Amino acid sequence: MNVIQRDLYLNQLIDRKHNSLIKIVSGIRRCGKSYLLFKLFKQHLLDNGVMEDHILEKALDDYG
Repeated sequence: MNVIQRDLYLNQLIDRKHNSLIKIVSGIRRCGKSYLLFKLFKQHLLDNGVMEDHILEKALDDYG
């Protein structure tokens, strides 16, 4: 499977993660928003010492 790294967007999230503001990731359907957050940004957090049980994940299209 080919993986698109999305380094520009990932670095923008990383650079702004401690500015106390809510981040909004927007885009058309199936452009990689969830992948950016649930895979790439989560891996960044884990690689930088955040414990997995301190990371909350909630897909807003999950109505259950």
